[in-house]
Amino acid sequence: MAHLLVVESWVGSMSRLLPRAIREGGHEFTFLTRDLHHYLRAAPEGAAHPLLGARNVITADTNDTESLLPEVERLHDVLRFDGVLTSCDYYLPVVARTAARLGLPGPAPEAVEDACRKDATRRVLAEAGVPGPRFAVHEEWAELAHAARDIGYPLVVKPVDLCAGMLVRRVDDEAQLAAAVKAMADFPVNARGQRRAPVVLLEELLDGPEVSVESVSHAGTVHVVGVTDKSVGGEPAFIETGHMFPATLSNADTEAVTRTALRALEALGLTDGVVAHTEIKLTSAGPRVVEVNPRPAGNRITELIRHVTGIDLAAAFVDVTLGHSPDLRRTETGLRSAAIGFLVPEATGTLEALDGGRVRTAPDVLEVELAEPGRQVRAAGSNNEYLGHVMAGDSSGVGARARVEALLGEVRAGMVIR
Repeated sequence: MAHLLVVESWVGSMSRLLPRAIREGGHEFTFLTRDLHHYLRAAPEGAAHPLLGARNVITADTNDTESLLPEVERLHDVLRFDGVLTSCDYYLPVVARTAARLGLPGPAPEAVEDACRKDATRRVLAEAGVPGPRFAVHEEWAELAHAARDIGYPLVVKPVDLCAGMLVRRVDDEAQLAAAVKAMADFPVNARGQRRAPVVLLEELLDGPEVSVESVSHAGTVHVVGVTDKSVGGEPAFIETGHMFPATLSNADTEAVTRTALRALEALGLTDGVVAHTEIKLTSAGPRVVEVNPRPAGNRITELIRHVTGIDLAAAFVDVTLGHSPDLRRTETGLRSAAIGFLVPEATGTLEALDGGRVRTAPDVLEVELAEPGRQVRAAGSNNEYLGHVMAGDSSGVGARARVEALLGEVRAGMVIR
């Protein structure tokens, strides 16, 4: 039995999948957080949050790395940790530094820090010749406006240190660019109380569909588990509206995006102790890297993969964190594809009606989660405003996405927001 230190977490699906994987692997964990109430608020009504099933729950200022590291060393002297991990992007760098400080398995802290900063990722990949969009990084308005004209409108404006598509926007002219830059300036602290970098990333707007390459790195070797497709909506935002595994690509396109992802991971140095989610646009000029996430995919993508292949990426995450070889053997599950679609609100108000009763019992359905009426909602601007999801599988081919879209259509027909 190993003892893991979990430093913070997302409060979505991985906050449930990770404790399960630790427990099913025969291990235990200590949970370290700066704000226990963040998780208490996210627990299902009448149930304890899975993270609170830890052997120990300890509070500390996880946002202050310099004070946290010696405190974790003292905890390690008493509790003896075998690995350190988190599912939350905002704490991946401190986890990497903690593992290095304690002499535990994990990727190089510099590699994780570069992957978690979109501007650093761009520079590293560009220097390595890994294809991506033309880009510029500036803080001052005059430099941003000049760079935008040089790249050419339309383009994409991004914060360098936020997640879930927050404040990522398409801009078609200088006025829209100014509004997007102001929105970032008005959001100086992220949801976990960390002060944001004031720089802004401008990128060429890429054409083509977007996919993600899911991989597991161990002992210097990167194992590709597969490629997931993505549907995006909500312009000028980029909201993930659904995913399907496996992506319906030709063998040549699958090989091209896989090769591009491997080059990106190698350039960043993410070849050991990492489960990665590398997003790639399959443009008319070939694959281009959107971003590299050094943690398991969110939005239930790991569950899509498990339903189709039997591979549990949450369990693989635990394994490589402990320095163990992950079990990536495929098993017969009876499904050839699995898809998820998200219910994205297009209006602001109160959710008065949302009925998924018939959908829950429909054939091929794997999961249904829907918000309860009475909830205050707002028109979505990122991946944080979903009102639920539907997941379905297809045993005969790649029809899971079409099945999910049909089911979501039924749910939307009965949704009322006033």
